[in-house]
Amino acid sequence: MKFGRLLIVFFLLAALCAGGFAYWLNNALHTAVTHDNDAEYITIEQGSASSRIIEVLGGHGVIQAPTATKIYLRFFKPDAKLEAGDYLFPSPISPLEVLDQLKDGKRRTKTLTIPEGWTRFEIAKRVAAQFPVEPPVSEKDVFAMMDDVSLIKEIDPKAKNLEGYLYPTTYQFELGTHPKAVITKMVQQFKTIWQPEWDELAQNMGRTKREIIIIASLIENESKVDTERPLVASVIYNRLEQGIPLGIDATNVYIAKLLGRWDGIIHKSDVEVDHPYNTRKVYGLPPGPISSASKSAFEAALKPAQTDYLFYVLNVDANDGSHHFYATGSGFAKGKAAYQRWLAGQR
Repeated sequence: MKFGRLLIVFFLLAALCAGGFAYWLNNALHTAVTHDNDAEYITIEQGSASSRIIEVLGGHGVIQAPTATKIYLRFFKPDAKLEAGDYLFPSPISPLEVLDQLKDGKRRTKTLTIPEGWTRFEIAKRVAAQFPVEPPVSEKDVFAMMDDVSLIKEIDPKAKNLEGYLYPTTYQFELGTHPKAVITKMVQQFKTIWQPEWDELAQNMGRTKREIIIIASLIENESKVDTERPLVASVIYNRLEQGIPLGIDATNVYIAKLLGRWDGIIHKSDVEVDHPYNTRKVYGLPPGPISSASKSAFEAALKPAQTDYLFYVLNVDANDGSHHFYATGSGFAKGKAAYQRWLAGQR
């Protein structure tokens, strides 16, 4: 009898201990605690053992119940995979929430935004500045990387560089990404944006893909208003059909950049220069794209409005970047005069 009572007491004590342990473990794992490192990236190195990872996070105050966390991983989640990466842990956070984040293997990223209408000159400068690597890669080096046309040989065998094929959008790259990989990603994004049916549309228009890309780059610089881009496209096609020089100032800006003399102002010498890209003097399209065009510009180049317009000038009354369009030189002359009066007032 005495032995039986002792046995019962023993089991009761064991049950109480087990219950207390389970309560402690559950409470430790589920309790969210605050820490001071929620704005600090914590790096988990490749190949780190789970015990080492818990120690690192404990040292940063992210896990304040390291013993309970190790017990949980050892006996309840022995197959759990904690991935290397760069992590931001919010505050407060529980050990279980930490372990859940560690499944992802996140790497710290860098945001790169390439505005629509940028040339490879601006793109090279930004990529070099935002993606430093060892050994150092200069802006000039990045610009030279854009001469690697092997990335687009199946798209444009005539291309001499990647102008027009570096798609403008916002990207996320891991820190330490090499500028060459950034350029490759931008070309891949261009290929993703280009729709297969666009090839057929271009063919039906009697245009090559390269010509469409050139025209889209012109449209991109001429208007930022999506709804009027088909009208701009119609002016370009009408002028091409009638053998009228396109007269697009953006090509003169591009020439100044090519010659290394762009200072933000179109000078008389930029307009009068003898150059294949000078659409004031040369009939037809320029030799290649002059910037990175958006999907909207490609669509306008492929689906121009059907008009008899040959001219356009900024709509100064609207003040929204839109334009007035004209079919005759006399109409354009009046619109241009109004624009020049407005411009004089702005100066």
